[in-house]
Amino acid sequence: MARLIVLDSVIVDLVLRVVGLPLRGGDVESDEGRVVVGGGLNVARAARRQGVEVTYAGHLGRGPFATSARDALDAADVDVIVAPTGERDLGVCVVLVDPVGERTFVTSPGAELDLSAADLELARPQPGDIVYASGYNLVYPSLAATAAPWLRGLDDGVILAFDGGARVGDIPESVLAPVLDRVDWLLLNRDECRVVSGASDVADGARRLAGATRRVVVHDGARGCWVAGDGSVVPVQGFPVVARDTNGAGDVHNGVFLAGLLRGEDAVTAARRANLAAALVVQGDGPAAVVSAGEIDAAFASLQK
Repeated sequence: MARLIVLDSVIVDLVLRVVGLPLRGGDVESDEGRVVVGGGLNVARAARRQGVEVTYAGHLGRGPFATSARDALDAADVDVIVAPTGERDLGVCVVLVDPVGERTFVTSPGAELDLSAADLELARPQPGDIVYASGYNLVYPSLAATAAPWLRGLDDGVILAFDGGARVGDIPESVLAPVLDRVDWLLLNRDECRVVSGASDVADGARRLAGATRRVVVHDGARGCWVAGDGSVVPVQGFPVVARDTNGAGDVHNGVFLAGLLRGEDAVTAARRANLAAALVVQGDGPAAVVSAGEIDAAFASLQK
């Protein structure tokens, strides 16, 4: 069976709920704090709960954060193929969540940057497999030097899905453009779409980025998402809810969407299921309680009553 190979880095999130972002030199009080494993885990766990096989091809390092990440991947039944080397611990991201659920990041990278070409060879993607990478694999020069050539060199039968990420605008064009030329599915949110496409309108940006072989999905919050390819742009309706925490919602959307493709669903069906999964997740505290395929089915059945 084809599998999802996740390259997007797993890191540890320190999530703080705040009334607002502090002014420079100021201080705000957090009414809630959590330490959770995030990043690529959110995508991997979401896809695994849809019943598809998932492999994590990133580097975890050694230390308490690395141990937490490895335990979380094991608990999610995700195959970890890269053995720990060196003495550096995994990176950490401070996530500030405001009262409307929007999140702001401060990232301190770690051992996830130490991925080697030999590590990636362990993934051995086969035709029909989906490789999922993100802008965070390209924005750091040391990791990009390893990841970018491997992504560009994937066999034609391997499907490459790429999530731009919040820092996609910081990736040098000389690094990003050749990878985008190889991408089969480009996954963005509306802000990332504007950055990459140069278009202010989301639908127009999705249309510009799609092509004869490249397909595009643009997350558009409660409005749902847009699926574009070969000149067409299809709006896929969302499920408006009161959001408590949007951290990881895009990751969950990506994981459920890509799992749907692996399960043989057409893109619009997979996107609609991903929209509902994201709507269910944002009502709680982040993506830890990722919804299963059965829970999505049950939610659809309830909506139809």
